[in-house]
Amino acid sequence: MVALALVLSGCSWFDSDDSTSSSQSPEPSPTPTEFEQSFAGAVSGDDAVVTASTDKTGPGLTADNVGISFEATDLADPRLDPAQSNLDEQLKSLGSPALRFGGNALDRRTFWTSQGEKSKHGEKVTVTPDDLKRLKKLVDVTGSSVTIGIPLGTYDPKRGADMAAHAVDILGGSLVGLAIGNEPNGYTVKDVPSGAVRGKGWNKDKYVEQLEVYAKAIHAKRPDAPIIGPDVYDGAWMEAFAGSGVEHKKAISQHWYQLYECDSSQVPGRGPQAANLIDPLAKKAAKKNLGIGKSKADAADLPLWLEETGPTSCPGTNDTSLTNASALWAADYTMYAATLGVERMAMHSMLGACNGGAPMSLICDPADHGDRSNSFQVRPNMLGLRLLVPSVGGHFTKTSVAGGGNMSAYTVVKNDGRTLVTTVINANDAASVGGNPVTLSMPSGFSVSSASQVYGESNDVKSATQVVPANPLPADVPFSGDGASGASASASAGAGATSSSATPSGGMGDDGKLRIDLAGSSVTVFIMRKG
Repeated sequence: MVALALVLSGCSWFDSDDSTSSSQSPEPSPTPTEFEQSFAGAVSGDDAVVTASTDKTGPGLTADNVGISFEATDLADPRLDPAQSNLDEQLKSLGSPALRFGGNALDRRTFWTSQGEKSKHGEKVTVTPDDLKRLKKLVDVTGSSVTIGIPLGTYDPKRGADMAAHAVDILGGSLVGLAIGNEPNGYTVKDVPSGAVRGKGWNKDKYVEQLEVYAKAIHAKRPDAPIIGPDVYDGAWMEAFAGSGVEHKKAISQHWYQLYECDSSQVPGRGPQAANLIDPLAKKAAKKNLGIGKSKADAADLPLWLEETGPTSCPGTNDTSLTNASALWAADYTMYAATLGVERMAMHSMLGACNGGAPMSLICDPADHGDRSNSFQVRPNMLGLRLLVPSVGGHFTKTSVAGGGNMSAYTVVKNDGRTLVTTVINANDAASVGGNPVTLSMPSGFSVSSASQVYGESNDVKSATQVVPANPLPADVPFSGDGASGASASASAGAGATSSSATPSGGMGDDGKLRIDLAGSSVTVFIMRKG
């Protein structure tokens, strides 16, 4: 029953093990001036045709779709101050990412005071207005919007309202939501750090009673404070929140993790194996489970915010979270969720150690476990998210992939139709196929301005995902697919590049199509401009 409750709540708790994080830099040196790929072997994968269009299909990708969730206790970390660490720089590499503070630590280990009090019930970390002021410095630099959790584990509406009022006053327009409690449907679960915070009689009706008292106390101090909830996986609790008497509801907030059958070793399946992150079944599971939240949000006429998500909710899964597959999954899942109508999304993380800290965290501290440094490193999943920044602000368009095996693609249109950004996830294992010949078909008048990529020598390689920075295509573009020897091609599509009919193997053809071999185990972003 405990395992079932954890699955239903979609929760995650952090576990330490002895896995290490590579100190290898993902960035190439020296910095290249052309888009240069590396192939793990000869290109032998199936041919693919990716067709991009300017035909909008509905939603767009906003800065809030690329976000990070932290434990509430991280609010007390002095390294949130841009003057104290490189955290601001790492966050800015994601654009202006959504930030969320909550997690299991909110209700079990976080104590708020604006009066200098000691914690009342053994909470491990005290958060004060000075901590929120430090957060304000961070969001002023990153341009991020923020959601803050208000502790509900210890029932104290007056204290919760005081924290909410300070958050509203200090964060101002950066604050877009207050969540009262974290995963209240899991409050009776004992197998989490610090255990259960409610007894056996706890249910969604009692949650609504306490939720409404908290919200009333908050709105007595700050009448327009935005409330989000219920921060759960369970649809019934979403309905309870939506039907409550809480005023100024801002969004339905859902939690969901891609891999949650912690005892399963089945592939394909939902067990914590790297192959399951990139199996086509992953999208089917996401569509089904995020569809629960979307249906409840639509019924309440509210947006759906995925406030806590990640590759797996299972403890001690460094081998999965550190693989190159997690970079591919992060990019694919984020884009796919946005096409499903998720308007805000945050990958759960913490400001912990790379060695022994939270395995799924996008960033980590390379200092020895128990020590701290001021220089955070990124993990493969964050490298995958970075590639999505050029797509922010665009609207999804009709895009198709024919052939290519395990490959998917997304396109957004920007700049009044003058820019297209196509993201291609090639999840075919580079160790098996090397790469795939890809023909990228784009609307008339467009050409490729630049390309960028993250890749690994295989899907399973750990802490070794590499970055190919954005650059124009080279004069000689490799292409081993059908028509490689017969297509008339201009060598490069980059601005200022020369044209040549001496490179028929690949490149931008007279037919307006780009022919290129794409490395396996990679995410590649093509920016196309018109005229």
